[in-house]
Amino acid sequence: MEGESTVSRVVPLPAMIDFGREICGDLAAGEQREWLVSNGIGGFASGTVSGLPTRRYHGLLVAALKPPLGRTLLVASLDETADYDGQPYPLATTRWKGGTVAPDGYRNIERFRLEGTTPVWTYAISDALLEKRVWMEQGSNTTYITYSMVRGSQPLRLAVKALVNYRDYHSGTNASDWRMAIEHVEHGLRVRAFDGAAPFYLLSSSAAAEPAHQWYRDFDLAAERARGLSDHEDHLHAGTFQATIKEGESLTLVLSTQEQPELDAPTAYAAHLVHEHELLGMWWASRPAASAAAPDWIRQLVLAAGQFIVSRPLEGDPRAQSVIAGYPWFGDWGRDTMIALPGLTLTTGRPDVAKNVLRTFARFASEGMLPNYFPDAGSEPEYNTVDATLWYFQAVRQYFATTQDKEFLREIFPLLADMVQWHLRGTRHNIHVDTNDGLLAAGAPGVQLTWMDARVGDRVITPRIGKPVEVNALWYSALVTMAQISRALDRAPASYDFLAKRAKSSFQKFWNASAGCCFDVIDGPQGNEAAVRPNQIFAVGLPESPLTTEQQAEVLDVCGRQLLTSFGLRSLAPGSEGYAGRYAGGPAERDAVYHQGTAWGWLLGPFALAHLRVHHDPAHAASFLEPMAHQLTIAGLGTASEVFDGDAPFTPRGCTAQAWTVAEVLRAWTAIAAERNAGALSETLPIAEATAATTTAKPTRPRRKTRTAARTDYFGVAKNKQVWR
Repeated sequence: MEGESTVSRVVPLPAMIDFGREICGDLAAGEQREWLVSNGIGGFASGTVSGLPTRRYHGLLVAALKPPLGRTLLVASLDETADYDGQPYPLATTRWKGGTVAPDGYRNIERFRLEGTTPVWTYAISDALLEKRVWMEQGSNTTYITYSMVRGSQPLRLAVKALVNYRDYHSGTNASDWRMAIEHVEHGLRVRAFDGAAPFYLLSSSAAAEPAHQWYRDFDLAAERARGLSDHEDHLHAGTFQATIKEGESLTLVLSTQEQPELDAPTAYAAHLVHEHELLGMWWASRPAASAAAPDWIRQLVLAAGQFIVSRPLEGDPRAQSVIAGYPWFGDWGRDTMIALPGLTLTTGRPDVAKNVLRTFARFASEGMLPNYFPDAGSEPEYNTVDATLWYFQAVRQYFATTQDKEFLREIFPLLADMVQWHLRGTRHNIHVDTNDGLLAAGAPGVQLTWMDARVGDRVITPRIGKPVEVNALWYSALVTMAQISRALDRAPASYDFLAKRAKSSFQKFWNASAGCCFDVIDGPQGNEAAVRPNQIFAVGLPESPLTTEQQAEVLDVCGRQLLTSFGLRSLAPGSEGYAGRYAGGPAERDAVYHQGTAWGWLLGPFALAHLRVHHDPAHAASFLEPMAHQLTIAGLGTASEVFDGDAPFTPRGCTAQAWTVAEVLRAWTAIAAERNAGALSETLPIAEATAATTTAKPTRPRRKTRTAARTDYFGVAKNKQVWR
């Protein structure tokens, strides 16, 4: 036995999310709430509060065999039974094809909580309490499951059946007569699914392991059925682990692709906790005032942010890093990475990671473009995005504003200049600057280049061919950024100043005076697109707005009245042709409405910051973010979902953990908190003294009227043009 409890030597983080039987004992409620742990190389484990697998992506070891991709389901679940005082108590929960639920271990769950990112279940077994924890080792495809007996008058015997697989995490298994090779090794079992497959290990330092080979068929996957996909599959019972534990003792199973992983659970768990404390420590150190006043849900998002940062080893750079766009099914995407990077890294005090990711993607630049995504199959990156490159400029800009790292600016400047030149002369997919007005045009039939990129078969749902509004707001901001960088590096900025001035002047073509907001696309095949969409919010929220002050206020008002929901902005205003208020159905049905009314969580941050820019009211701006505190408890626990229904009650949909949602909410909250702190300081000090006090770390813009002592830009960085000189 591991005589001493695995939790007695370490101090877990406080639990922000804590459910009793009101959730745990209700199968419908429990299976809708999902937990996630990750390993920093693209692998993960995930499941539901009830223990019931409902997705093909649920499993205890989804290993990234080619980090951060090559994700493969190796261990699907554990079928556990506790024998106490002569009575069997199921701990696992399974629904079979046809609807039968057996075993029904959820009935024995008295409590579920999330300690940091670690899911913890408490099972009530007569007068005994058994706690179960799941976590992963950073940098390794290794999952730990620990059972600790925290109370009990008698010993408890555990029998744990390991159910395994070996498939791409997007697919399913119909086993037929598939035979795997299962053999004893020291401390447990080794599984080799077929010749050439990577072996993996089921281990325990204290339990007896007995190999088996029995297929359990027709596990029901309700969430996949709701998505219009195959809703059942098979898993192999590869072996059973048995041990008896007493009060104060524990049993740990280690699931790993490593032949000799760390088997000492207290050591492994301590390393896991150190990692989480370090994440919070970097955040606290970088933003002491904001972190001291942060509510629990913001602290939880800081931990969630860490789950998206992953290794992407490259030739010559084994420490290269990237960003997973969303769990459980997205890989690392260029656009998502650049949008999310400031919030995931700079807001949380990890600028070294930001620089590493920027360098990683720089290696893949081609013809002035960054890749849209890296296919899971390992083929060449795809360059079908007009805005990933433009978001790269924004990430570089904020990185420098945060760090004043001129060496990196010098390193990256030739690439940025080359990107601008490619856009001026034209690159893939008809992406080019129109010589008539200096605005950026893009698009060709059958290709979707903006973030509104859904398609059904050969039909592009929102083609947006022409000059999209957010693309040109980003283009203008990129040109301003290049002029600022040029000054910082003592280079001539005149050409970028000229291009920026022209783009800003021409941007007035987007103004739809009759609607009091911007056209979504101009100069398209059918002329100007007047549908009210959220893309125009970036013309207000980016660091330098091409709109007048009055136009900014009008855009904000239209977006607030027609697009704002509790958890994000609708992608299309209700009442518009094609509006759909519910994101549901099979792949074709969902893709058809992905950007036709579905609300996107990541847009909530830019909206709140646009409101701050227009109204200079931090408390009001922060109120738009506060509903997210509740969202962290109803879908992906401790994290934020990708999308939501456009109609109330705005049910969360899509990925249960989305990088840019987490990042943009964090970034916006931090920027608003900084302005609120500056405003509070200005109320207690003379103006000059308050301004000086808030500029100790970096310069700020002069105080505007009497509202605040400092202003923050789109990225939550104090604004002052001198920072670039």
